[in-house]
Amino acid sequence: MVLALFQSYGISVGIESQGLASDPGMFFRVSCVITLVGGTLMLMWLGEQITARGIGNGISLIIFVGIIAELPGALAQFFASGRSGAVSPAVIVGVILMVVAVITFVVFVERALRKVHIQYPRRQIGMKVFSGENTNLPIKLNPSGVIPAIFASSLLLLPTTVGTFSSTDGTGILSLVNAYLGPGQILYYVFFGGMIIFFTYFYTLNVSFKTDEVSENLKKQGGFVPGIRPGEKTAQYFEYVVVRILVLGSIFLAAVCLLPEVLRSQFAIPFYFGGTSLLIVVSVTMDTINQVQSHLLAHQYEGLLEKSKLRGKGRQNKGLRR
Repeated sequence: MVLALFQSYGISVGIESQGLASDPGMFFRVSCVITLVGGTLMLMWLGEQITARGIGNGISLIIFVGIIAELPGALAQFFASGRSGAVSPAVIVGVILMVVAVITFVVFVERALRKVHIQYPRRQIGMKVFSGENTNLPIKLNPSGVIPAIFASSLLLLPTTVGTFSSTDGTGILSLVNAYLGPGQILYYVFFGGMIIFFTYFYTLNVSFKTDEVSENLKKQGGFVPGIRPGEKTAQYFEYVVVRILVLGSIFLAAVCLLPEVLRSQFAIPFYFGGTSLLIVVSVTMDTINQVQSHLLAHQYEGLLEKSKLRGKGRQNKGLRR
């Protein structure tokens, strides 16, 4: 909310500084802030309704649709530049192959798991004795998904937003910050990659995979990692495993997000999909497909259960008649 207020005010000032406002002034700035922040909150509410009543994450689906909606126009412009001679056919083929390779790599990494062996002891409930079970606790190579990339890209918008106030800055500090942290600069890449790595560790260990809660739930269920004491030792072991996994996961996120930026700015290669957009499209597609499959499977199980109940009722009725 605070970030939306700050960015919307910066956008309104930027519109005024470019001479695009027909009636500049405080009323224009306030109305611009109210419109942008209100639209953002409306989309957040709509995303929550989709999550509650639909399939998948609502906010991610809204972002996904916005990205996909611009894809046909971008592809048409890309091929039109090839027909006009601005881009060589070799570059077009290379970009298409690169997009396919990056999407394949993202899918492969998103499905990668580190399985931790979990063992449950032999239990006796009443007169029944349940033998010990062996199972696995899957930990994704990228447990945080696209959240670190979204956080990092949102923070990178701050220098651009602050740069809109540079026209009234007599010292020139804001212009200097905007110049060094703008796209294509070395500090931009370092800051973007560093923030992605930081948020990957922060979000995973504090939100998506809390080692203390996982170890406590495992202890309550009677499960344990072979050779590791339940409780604090298990939490330390999970943290050790997750930290080592996130070395690859964070580097993967940073590489995928920085590759399109480097290609566009340093080598002038047209690459429509940004790294964050590519991750959102692939991850949302995979999550939606998985949830649709789980719903279909549950529906099939419900149908089978209803049929079995009906058959059981028929047999009971025949027994009663006899």
